[in-house]
Amino acid sequence: MTGLIIRPVKTEEVDRLSEIEAACFPPEEAAPLEALLQRYGAFPENFLAAEADGLIVGFINGCTTDSPVLYDDLYHDAGHHKPDGPNLTVFGLDVLPDYQNQGIAARLMEAYIAKARSDGRKAVILTCKDHLVHYYQKFGFVCGGVSGSTHGGAVWYDMTLTL
Repeated sequence: MTGLIIRPVKTEEVDRLSEIEAACFPPEEAAPLEALLQRYGAFPENFLAAEADGLIVGFINGCTTDSPVLYDDLYHDAGHHKPDGPNLTVFGLDVLPDYQNQGIAARLMEAYIAKARSDGRKAVILTCKDHLVHYYQKFGFVCGGVSGSTHGGAVWYDMTLTL
């Protein structure tokens, strides 16, 4: 997509992120506004937005951790964020349905991976559903099998990109 800008999220934009999250995930998996505000307060540097025509149409976020896998408590308590941790997590890669399949998610992921490298992280970790394993493998992620995560009652797969 031409004219797309990937940039840091501003404090006043977290409400918009909540709207996007609700449009992209089932209610039992979507982070509510309160959780996004808590996360943004703890690690704003790990929030990137995709802006098209002056409108945020997607975002990516996650904390840093010393854990080799993304475990459920990371989603629920920003206190688990370890600013000096070696691994950058992906809590969500969200693109509004009307803007999907235009390469926006890929641009967000590429920028996030570049950020992890420039910040000196050793890996980017995430969990995804079975149908997305192949998508993340395109970026170099390796599937570690079924995750211990039960977030939202779904079956997740651990994915790791070693930097």
